[in-house]
Amino acid sequence: MRTGVLILPEKRWAQAAHTWRTCDELGYDSLWTYDHLSWRSLKDGPWLSTFPVLAAAAGVTSRATLGTLVTSPNFRHPVGAAKDAIALDDISGGRFVLGVGTGSVGAGDSNVLTQDTFSRRERTERFEEFVQLTDELLRNPVTTFTGTHFSAYEARMIPGCVQRPRLPMAIAATGPRGLALAARYGQAWVTTGPTDWARGFTPEECLEAVAAQVAALGEACGRSGRDVDEVDRIFVVTDPAGDFLSTPDAFLKMAESYAKAGITHLVLHAPREEGIYAADPEALHRIAADALHAVRDM
Repeated sequence: MRTGVLILPEKRWAQAAHTWRTCDELGYDSLWTYDHLSWRSLKDGPWLSTFPVLAAAAGVTSRATLGTLVTSPNFRHPVGAAKDAIALDDISGGRFVLGVGTGSVGAGDSNVLTQDTFSRRERTERFEEFVQLTDELLRNPVTTFTGTHFSAYEARMIPGCVQRPRLPMAIAATGPRGLALAARYGQAWVTTGPTDWARGFTPEECLEAVAAQVAALGEACGRSGRDVDEVDRIFVVTDPAGDFLSTPDAFLKMAESYAKAGITHLVLHAPREEGIYAADPEALHRIAADALHAVRDM
């Protein structure tokens, strides 16, 4: 089991650099940020562009993997996303993971580039094409692709990825078609737990939902002729999962439960001063000191 931290891109770099550097020095395995133009309840507050923030983070860290959770077709084209990803892979010395997903409706940026509202089926089809084309762009120096939603004509990706045959993709998915994409293209799979946001969930229900999703991923991998253990299984900890940050002991117990459910990588939100994800600012320090090594043995 590995442990990562998700840092929202909301502070000017003069402040944010300390958080990224500290999490790396504390020994967390991965550091991530959201890839949005704005985000939900924080949409009227500061929010910086994801790829430049990660490039800056690469300069103040030396060991942790860096990544997006997640890049989506809401406002990204595969050609631009792949070009940025290759640059980040180079700047970070091969520490970059491109997390991708369909993009949330209502996140604050799903209709910035168009007033069209895509159905769930259309969003899935756009995402399938997005992943397929991104995979080709990251593998090949020159790509031509004509799709229904995305196209590329002699798109050059030179010098290509530092990591070979390409940098890893972490695919966020819970439905059958998304899980099939994860099984085919993903080096990692991402879940945030239950998908029905219309109601609340207890920690027990959240754990059950994640275990069922892991099982479904295993079935999708089986249909693709792939061993599910080849795929890093990431759980981005959300409120329904319970308070992972309360104490190191609580973190260890919850981590053990999710390890038994098949999760191999936990991602915690960095504590904010107030509002969503508000928590004790010293929580990550205590977990790093008292629990990280034990979690790696799970």
